[in-house]
Amino acid sequence: MSQISKKQSAARAKVDRTQNYPLKDAVELVKGSSYCKFDETVDVAVRLGVDPRHADQMVRGAVVLPNGLGKDVRVLVFAKGEKEKEAREAGADHVGAEDLVAKIQEGWFDFDMAIATPDMMGVVGKIGKLLGPRGLMPNPKVGTVTFDIDRAVKECKAGKVEYRVEKAGIVHAPVGKLSFEADKLCENILALMEALVKAKPSAAKGTYIKKISISSTMGPGVLLDVADVSAQLA
Repeated sequence: MSQISKKQSAARAKVDRTQNYPLKDAVELVKGSSYCKFDETVDVAVRLGVDPRHADQMVRGAVVLPNGLGKDVRVLVFAKGEKEKEAREAGADHVGAEDLVAKIQEGWFDFDMAIATPDMMGVVGKIGKLLGPRGLMPNPKVGTVTFDIDRAVKECKAGKVEYRVEKAGIVHAPVGKLSFEADKLCENILALMEALVKAKPSAAKGTYIKKISISSTMGPGVLLDVADVSAQLA
């Protein structure tokens, strides 16, 4: 069992793990609990009142964060002809078809998000088992299988975040960097929460948003007051 360092202990001591904090206070606490020298990513974990084992209770989608993610997102596009040209002009980092499929089959994954035109999905399907587990498979539900390549590329570059509920009913998503101003992190968190609320399945019964917590890469988790967050979404 790994030992907790003094810095970790000090960071944890700042957080009351039994308390639900208002959004702004929680963000300030996460920022103030950092002890690392690198710019950590801030993540949100949301426990939903759904059972993802049932198809009609699956929650999946994407949202463009108003303040981005604070990093350069490498975008790959599977396209040919005019759509290939459109992708390059929109700022895609890698554009191609069978050539990219071959590179990926050889173990190349130097990209963060993948987009494909619908007519390319037959080709992309050949590497579905490679892309799927890494969360890189283009999907029409999150807008990454589309003929509107210009918009898709620009959204990814601007800070588009995909979310999907896991088996335990939890959604994990990054919402920016620790160096962001607190207000910008709050705006990104609220944008994600608004998207999750809109994605509520009609089959979901009872309390939908059960628990929300935020943390930095190495920092302690901080529980949010769900009622406070919900009031800001109203």
